[in-house]
Amino acid sequence: MIKELFTRFNKLAPKSTVDYCIPIEWLPDDYSGITCTKEGRTYVNPYEFGLAVLRKLTNVMSCNENAMGSPDSARLSKDGSWISNSRIYCAFVRSTTSFLHEPHKVPEQGSENKYTRSGTFLKMIFLLPHILEMGFDCIYLLPITVSSNRYKKGELGSPYAVKDFFRPDPFYHDTLANGFSVEEQFKALVEVCHMVDISVLLDFMPRTASRDSELIVDHPEWFYWIDASAEEVYCQPRIPSLDFRVPTVNDLESLYGSEDVQRHLRLFREAPSVSAPDRWKNFVEANRGIPGFFEELVRTFGVVTAPAFSDWINDNQPVWDDITLLRLYLDNPRDSKPFLRDQNQPPYILHDIIKASNFPGESPNHELWNLLGDIMPHYIREYGIDGARLDMGHALPDDLERMIIDEAKAESLSFSIIAEELQMDKDEESLTAGYDCMLGNTWWMEPRLKAGTFKKLIVEVLPNLVLPVLACCETPDTPRAVTRPHGKAFSRMMTALNFFLPNSIPFVNSGQEIFEPQPMNLGLDNTSQGRFVLPPDDPFYGKLAFFDHYTLHWNSPDNLCSLISTAADLSKESGKLISADNMRILWKHDPHITGLLYWVFPKGLLALLNTCLETSVRRKVDLGYHTWKERHGIIWYIKKSQPVAEELIYVDSQLEVSLEPGEIAVAIIE
Repeated sequence: MIKELFTRFNKLAPKSTVDYCIPIEWLPDDYSGITCTKEGRTYVNPYEFGLAVLRKLTNVMSCNENAMGSPDSARLSKDGSWISNSRIYCAFVRSTTSFLHEPHKVPEQGSENKYTRSGTFLKMIFLLPHILEMGFDCIYLLPITVSSNRYKKGELGSPYAVKDFFRPDPFYHDTLANGFSVEEQFKALVEVCHMVDISVLLDFMPRTASRDSELIVDHPEWFYWIDASAEEVYCQPRIPSLDFRVPTVNDLESLYGSEDVQRHLRLFREAPSVSAPDRWKNFVEANRGIPGFFEELVRTFGVVTAPAFSDWINDNQPVWDDITLLRLYLDNPRDSKPFLRDQNQPPYILHDIIKASNFPGESPNHELWNLLGDIMPHYIREYGIDGARLDMGHALPDDLERMIIDEAKAESLSFSIIAEELQMDKDEESLTAGYDCMLGNTWWMEPRLKAGTFKKLIVEVLPNLVLPVLACCETPDTPRAVTRPHGKAFSRMMTALNFFLPNSIPFVNSGQEIFEPQPMNLGLDNTSQGRFVLPPDDPFYGKLAFFDHYTLHWNSPDNLCSLISTAADLSKESGKLISADNMRILWKHDPHITGLLYWVFPKGLLALLNTCLETSVRRKVDLGYHTWKERHGIIWYIKKSQPVAEELIYVDSQLEVSLEPGEIAVAIIE
């Protein structure tokens, strides 16, 4: 695919003009093509720029091939544990590479645009030099599969409302690569990533689908259906006798005894293929492949797929009306059957059905399970991806979760899988299930400095993990780090620190490097007001990238790029050193300062953090106590939360340090 792109860009570069606006961060430092600046915006010839990027990446590949000890670890690994030594950059293609490339200010993409404004796979290739410069060797892409426009939230809808599990979304096609299908453009992205030793992870959701999923045509019985006239009143039932919690077997009598639950159950209907098999067969023959298939289905049969909702009883969240649950069992949960008043009850969604890991049925939907088990292998076979995050795997039936993991690893032994597990005490359970790392909740513990939660993370949690977690101060579901108390100081400090934590994998969310303030979603540790952090006159005020047209605030005069690059390089060079076995925690009980000293004779790494963001601190580090040496050579690489290039200095056993509020300092010790 890369050769074909070279050919296309070579042919079109002389015919194109310098009218393609790009963020300054996308422009490689050594770019020699023609550029011009108008009103502070940088313009290039798009095909000349594309050629330069591809040549640069090809040169990186050549350097890697000539360098000793630099094989692509993911594809040469015997298992998925390679991810524990990675540095991950997370991107949502639609927003990460969205940019207004033409000289006007219309925020929405329109048919009149010459260039594709929304994010594309091709523009992810354009972004790779930026990602490489920061030292990342793995990209994790939020869902790229075909998503639904029906029941959509916001302007575009959620990428998690998956309409087709097996196809990349045509939305990610770029007009600069006309003549190449969206599948070919995604193949090109993966191919280029592998050229420069970047591994590619995707996000998969095998528990839910869009309510107009393409699977309905052939398998309506895999879904839950309600009377179409009841759609407006459909909601999560309330159970006044129970508290806000995930149900247990002991709750079933109260759950099914609730009159609101009984009202809820009466809304459900059989699938149209079950209630009217002959009509359904004729309907499919007449309507297969037409754009309005789902709408015609609703009109013809008077039923509609039921929205999903939280598995927590009495959750205040509204129903998730853009997605529905897949029917993983052909019968009702084993433990719930005695409490059903109507033994002819049509298949239904309730808290126990949703939490299938705790409430399995006795008749697995094997045909559906086999399809779900083939999603990851399909993307390995077709595109060569290196890993994935399994969304809500812990809520799947244990046998299905294990099957999905085993099928992927049978296709590729080196395939690495991230568990979407927030509870870090579930590390052994996730390891046993076959995961290679887990999401964890460092993003929640790190901002809680005064509460002592951050200190607990460092002293008690991370050193004792048996499975690595993602080390991050923000995720696509959380508030942005820069909007936490103390803003940029906090973001600088924690972004750098996350490269030096034990049993963890550095993880940076796209936009974090340019202090992007707007959250992408409000799913974790946020409120409904969390979407209003931008100035009211900002064109993206109140918009969320998960649902709306959104462009990151590129061309940032202040950023974390060089700090991340320095931290990533240090982390890579000190990879074997940074482990819980080699770690000494300094000032365990001091609420104002945290220190980590990794030491294996004759070398060590020192990371110091002033977690009191109001005042400076001065301390002494007794290096000799930990190293059994009287004299040490020190090179500081990060000071005052900025990369530095200091000369080697020698100090005695006692090292005096002074840290400004919120400062991180990192040094190599010999």
